Amino acid sequence: MRTLSDKVVIVSGASSGMGRACALAFTQQGARVCALARREQELDTLESEARAAGGEMITIPVDVRDRPAVMSAVEKTLERYGRIDVLLYATGTNVTKRDVAVIEPADWNAVIDTNLNGAYNFVQAVLPAMRRQQDGQIIMISSVSGRWTDFSGSAYQASKHALNGLTHAITLEERKNGIRATTILPGLCHTPIVDTRPIPLPDEIKAQMMKTEDIAAACVFVASLPARTYVAEMVLYPTALQGMGETIVK
Repeated sequence: MRTLSDKVVIVSGASSGMGRACALAFTQQGARVCALARREQELDTLESEARAAGGEMITIPVDVRDRPAVMSAVEKTLERYGRIDVLLYATGTNVTKRDVAVIEPADWNAVIDTNLNGAYNFVQAVLPAMRRQQDGQIIMISSVSGRWTDFSGSAYQASKHALNGLTHAITLEERKNGIRATTILPGLCHTPIVDTRPIPLPDEIKAQMMKTEDIAAACVFVASLPARTYVAEMVLYPTALQGMGETIVK
């Protein structure tokens, strides 16, 4: 059953990793997807793949840190489809030199701007349309690093803690307008961001990580719920590697 037929979904960070998997998963469920990311060539490949499988997708190159570009992308989506049912913010980054004692100001700002401020830009861009509709779902892909201390780095953890706070504030402030917001908190997942870790992970650990398709399935589930119900947070772990507040991988 195509659970999201004709829903209009914006997916940021769609050129790779979780964002790419989510964009494809939503088209497979019948949604009309606007896929956004910086890398135009990767977006073109994604759109071709989605359309070859019978999905409907448009792509727009956007840097989430560029507020006017974000506003323009949302307007183009509205011009094409007339509404926005779901915003899925899947853009994220990290740096290699990440400990608080060594992270450079430019790297700190890049992580905060991408992981947090970009989400703020998109939320403010879609809110007017969702308010007019009196309906909307916002899904933020955060991280378990936003709940429990780990070795993902000071800027990354700060951005994910803040992203969780932003998401909960949205529902509190906008529920009267029919808008719900959810944070998805994945544990270790095999995405390109894994390659920025200071200590490379062995292949046997990578093989036990979650796949991006697992995160996409969770996002589809959240977006498929009736408007009377919303998920505040969903935490996802790789069975062999992590549990509540603990991990075997540094």
